Amino acid sequence: MAEEIEIGKVTHYFKNIGVAVVELSNEIKIGDKIHIKGAHTDFTQKVESMQIDHNNVEKVEAGKEIGLKVNDVVRDNDKVYKVIE
Repeated sequence: MAEEIEIGKVTHYFKNIGVAVVELSNEIKIGDKIHIKGAHTDFTQKVESMQIDHNNVEKVEAGKEIGLKVNDVVRDNDKVYKVIE
């Protein structure tokens, strides 16, 4: 079974563009597999698009806030985990 480590939490969701604002507690990069889980949220996806201040980024370290394109609806305080296979 895959291991998961918490890498951040959702602080906002822009429904019209399908983007979550994620406050990072660990690094993330394009291509990572993530699992977003909350009271009403539970899905896994590959990271395909991230931005900081409307600029595309490939890798982001802990302590930053990113805009993350998500494949499903997320909610504030949903936890974001990196899936390690």
